[in-house]
Amino acid sequence: MLVNALNLETAPEEIDPTVPLYGDGLGLDSIDILEVALEISRRYGFQLRSDDERNKQIFESLRSLAAHVEQNRTT
Repeated sequence: MLVNALNLETAPEEIDPTVPLYGDGLGLDSIDILEVALEISRRYGFQLRSDDERNKQIFESLRSLAAHVEQNRTT
């Protein structure tokens, strides 16, 4: 989903799930994170809010994002 939503030129299997999404890791910026949040909302039926205090933890890595989605998805 991440590769498709952001049109990344990286194969999904090449993404280390423990690498930080933001900054030095995968190199996503705030616009990329917004795109990911919108795609999650469309696919899984819940919203990631920009004012959520846990956003730093949620978007820390692909693994932490996947865990959050698993806990909150409605579909």
